[in-house]
Amino acid sequence: MNFYLTALLLGLAYGLLAYGIYISMRIFNIPDITTDGSFTLGGAVTAVLTLHAMNPGLILPVVFLTGAAAGIATGWIHTRLHVNALLAGILVTTGLYSINLAVMERSNLPLINTPSIFSLATFSQEEKLNQLIVLSAITFGILMLLRFLLRTDFGLAMRATGNNETMIRALGINTGRMKIIGLGLANGLTALSGYLITYVQGYADINMGIGIVILGLGAVMIGEMISGILRLNHVGGQLLCVVLGSLLFRLILGFTLSIGIDPIYLKLVVAVFVLITVSLPQLKRAA
Repeated sequence: MNFYLTALLLGLAYGLLAYGIYISMRIFNIPDITTDGSFTLGGAVTAVLTLHAMNPGLILPVVFLTGAAAGIATGWIHTRLHVNALLAGILVTTGLYSINLAVMERSNLPLINTPSIFSLATFSQEEKLNQLIVLSAITFGILMLLRFLLRTDFGLAMRATGNNETMIRALGINTGRMKIIGLGLANGLTALSGYLITYVQGYADINMGIGIVILGLGAVMIGEMISGILRLNHVGGQLLCVVLGSLLFRLILGFTLSIGIDPIYLKLVVAVFVLITVSLPQLKRAA
């Protein structure tokens, strides 16, 4: 039971990563590889500031802003220098590896006997239950904020930019600026996911973000399957399904480990599972 509770905690923490992937890939149709670097950046900044005795609650907005800066850099390179979005993300995340290493000054930073976001709000004496409550509050609080944002005129303009850039540009909206803001928001949320994961795991590692984009993509794809089954076409329902997809994805990975799959094959299992999830709609249409 404790094993699956840990999977739920990770699912909620990775839920913010899934939000970031949802914004970049589903709203703007941009395959943003910056995710790998901004996730680690969030963890690195969290660990360093925590070890410098900064209040974990104050670290949260700092982490968001640093992650957003990485996304803004990618958006600026893509829209202003007209570099392919995929290449722009690769360039930024490559540079972030050195930046993250400079921030941490070592490859791994353990957080032993340090305060965390979970120690600020003690709802239960059981540590993991308290973490579950705090993570649920943060995840669904951000869900409501995103739901509100995406239903405003600004949010509608963001969504329209991804759906039909030519039309929205003809209406006088600066689509380049929309992409920059959107990628900033996406990577800010990704960095917050790194912030939560660092506190859940108790350490930050320079390699914690490698291949992390596939976890977010898997959660989004599962979320889309859930929203299709439940016929939830409104923004709030889709965002909720993204979180459910992240939870289900972690539970599936937890199940694969519990049945004896060697952990060294976990990345292979993730890749195969995401491939099946992505190709399933095509196979259905072909049938």
